[in-house]
Amino acid sequence: MADHAARTHLATHEVTNQPLLGGDHDLLAEDIALRETLAREAPAWVATRLAPLAREAGRDTWQAIADEANRHPPELRLFDRHGRRLDEVHYTEAYHRLMHLACDGGWQAVAWEHEGNGGHQAHIAALYLLTQVEPGFCCPITMTHAAYPVLRHDSAILETWGPRLLANDYDPRALHAGDKRAATFGMAMTEKQGGSDVRRNTTHATHQSDGSVRLTGHKWFCSAPMSDAFLTLAQDDAGLGCFLVPRFRPDGERNGIQLQRLKDKCGNRANASAEIEYADAWAHPIGEPGRGVATILEMVQQTRLDAATAPAGMMRQATLEAWRHVQGREAFGKRLADQPLMQRVIADLALETEASLALCLRTARAFDGASRDPHEHALARLLPALAKFWHNKRGPAFMAEAMECLGGIGYVEEAPLARLYREAPVNSIWEGSGNVMCLDVMRVLARHPESIAALRQELALARGAHPDFDRALEALERRLKATPDVLEAQARWLTQRLAQCLQAALLLRHAPAAIGETFCAARLGEETSPLFGILPSHAPLDAILERIET
Repeated sequence: MADHAARTHLATHEVTNQPLLGGDHDLLAEDIALRETLAREAPAWVATRLAPLAREAGRDTWQAIADEANRHPPELRLFDRHGRRLDEVHYTEAYHRLMHLACDGGWQAVAWEHEGNGGHQAHIAALYLLTQVEPGFCCPITMTHAAYPVLRHDSAILETWGPRLLANDYDPRALHAGDKRAATFGMAMTEKQGGSDVRRNTTHATHQSDGSVRLTGHKWFCSAPMSDAFLTLAQDDAGLGCFLVPRFRPDGERNGIQLQRLKDKCGNRANASAEIEYADAWAHPIGEPGRGVATILEMVQQTRLDAATAPAGMMRQATLEAWRHVQGREAFGKRLADQPLMQRVIADLALETEASLALCLRTARAFDGASRDPHEHALARLLPALAKFWHNKRGPAFMAEAMECLGGIGYVEEAPLARLYREAPVNSIWEGSGNVMCLDVMRVLARHPESIAALRQELALARGAHPDFDRALEALERRLKATPDVLEAQARWLTQRLAQCLQAALLLRHAPAAIGETFCAARLGEETSPLFGILPSHAPLDAILERIET
């Protein structure tokens, strides 16, 4: 938030050569790439519904609120003053305001309220905007959104929890769900000995005569530990099952979910993550016995798309921060924004942002069309892993480059880039690390050939539009003919190249030529580089830069 009447005449010097700070912005009206992508991928109602959120989220006051939520992270409150156990997490009012921003608009629910008619595009576009306010609080929004398809496995659970999940409201109070209109969901899967290999989980489920179970065990990572309910995995006689664990038992007593500690994370400070133990915790089985992984993967697939979208939103915010800074600061006799090397860096960041956004919303369209179109269903199985892997691999280097555009001022906590840099690795780790994503791509290629066939159809739509793109497709096809063991060894290269080729195809087909052609030359051509700012000498920089903020 811009400070009022800050003094520039100081005792020893004048404060000069500083870019303007603050001001309200419309995150949709000023983002031409988002407007164009929504017009292409989503029904018209999506942009109309997003417009008020974009104006509100762009208000300068939200950046101060986000900063407060990060400077005063959640605190663990295990006991009340008399020693009675609470197992609660205390958040600042800033965090609750952020949650209201998302939930009061129903952005955790919109995908299911309009499923098959733009709901997923609306959710993903909203997440892209909300991430530009503060990435950390988006975790419980994602978890709550993603839990809904799992609830549909049990009509009684859906009847109890579904309306609360879909409510356009947020209620942070620790109360029995029956006393609340709105509820949030979390997830607890990984354990110390297994990590991503959840089949090694040791948490045990004991079935009761009334159909409920009691859980005993630990979870190394519990996301959003103040949620009203959690989806979790535990072993029983049938194998690894999926269970719903509410914060309160049906009789109104607190459930046996004991918070051991909050994680002291590198970033993601506004959001709490916890290590927990189930001490005879009441739970309800959900899904087929022994099919817990398959059941909860319906949630994981949703969270993976969100984890691919968060870096796209962060890239957008970082690009704007860098661009506004270099436009308002001079060095070596002229504006930073007029210097050729800086122009190339900013333009390259803008290219990456547009490509990531295009892939996210194309994947969201596949999610919405999956129930009625086999082509979209096949894409929906493959694209989240591609997008999650590649966008998050680009994220840390992207944030570092944007920070460097500001110089030393970008490295201090007053600038949001420091927060974005600390946040950048988290979505690559959550819901499956990079290697897990690559192995998932290999699994899809082996078991679901219709998915790679659908991707080939998408890529073929841009064939002939750029020579570097055509050569990349030919090289890709040669690699895909390798034996399974060779493919697995090259899984990272293959996942990266599949993602980049689809990004290129989308930009060649739908973006201005300056965007699509420069992206192909920089990402698929002979002089590609892992560094940002290395663009062809003939790159139309002005045409790229003018799209950053319209």
